Amino acid sequence: MIYVLLGTRAQLIKMAPVMTELDERGLEYEFVFTGQHEETINDLLRVFRLRYPDIVLYSGREISRISEMISWFPVCLYRALKSIPRGKGVFLVHGDAISALLGAISAKALGYRVGYVEAGLRSGDLLNPFPEEITRILTSELSDYHFCPGERALINSERYRGEKVNTYYNTLLDSLRMFSERMDDVKVDLPDSKYCLASIHRFENIFSKKRMEFIVDTILRVSEIMKVVFVLHKPTRERLLELRLHERLSKSENVELRPRYDYFKFMKLLWHSEFLLTDGGGNQEECFYLGKPCLIMRNRTEREDGIGKNAVLSKYDFMVVERFLEEYETLKSEPLGFDVSPSEIIVDFLERKLNRSM
Repeated sequence: MIYVLLGTRAQLIKMAPVMTELDERGLEYEFVFTGQHEETINDLLRVFRLRYPDIVLYSGREISRISEMISWFPVCLYRALKSIPRGKGVFLVHGDAISALLGAISAKALGYRVGYVEAGLRSGDLLNPFPEEITRILTSELSDYHFCPGERALINSERYRGEKVNTYYNTLLDSLRMFSERMDDVKVDLPDSKYCLASIHRFENIFSKKRMEFIVDTILRVSEIMKVVFVLHKPTRERLLELRLHERLSKSENVELRPRYDYFKFMKLLWHSEFLLTDGGGNQEECFYLGKPCLIMRNRTEREDGIGKNAVLSKYDFMVVERFLEEYETLKSEPLGFDVSPSEIIVDFLERKLNRSM
């Protein structure tokens, strides 16, 4: 039996192609949802044509603060151990969200093996990003199958027990393929002039006043050159209001503050943008696959995708920002293409294991 345990939008976006591949091959699985992003998950199920979760461990407001996670985690763990029978098989978990660690602990307690998708990514700093880096390390310690998106991730995983599989790229590449096949049918309001797309959500940014001020100053600087479409995650919007930075942005005629979109609409905005300003690791990968310039609002990143090519780490330095604005057009390149399917590689491996009864 296969269990796919997810809790966030980012996890579902990246695991949707794997779940689709399982469906197409007739491989049975149970979809377990931990509910971190319950309020916004239904639109993703719709655009990726996935079924509603078989097991829901938490239902309530979205988990957006570390303090909320502290109470959410034991509740979900208890419910997982009560609602999922002991048995043989594999739990698929993903990435750096705390639900990945929750899934790995649940799997071990119930007698299942752990398949870790997007294994081996590291920033090299336990506190940056926090708690994501620690989540990755602990999940790797518990994993039996490490699905690594590239050579560097594979090397980082060698120290852990279990089998390692190089998927070459992230499953996000397959998510982009699914988008590209339906892009013409996606309806979203595109600006009339050239624009920068912005998206910020990491704890390391939104809970640092100094960094949020830098990000707002950067967005306002970009708005002097072109329009900025700033797609606001709910916690980001709340934090901007708390810090009284929202008003600075809303007063700018060249900054559009928009609510969060479903994945395909956001990707269409990205496709037509000049560049992306973000702190998201998935966004960094998307820009690399699309050949889109990307200004990353972080000091360091656990991903090598695009660094030194289309992506630049701001390191919260205005000189770096200015240089990027002068040179971003030279960072554009052709999209990567879809010759490799990481999701197929993962499901091929699982199918072989299932045939051997694991």
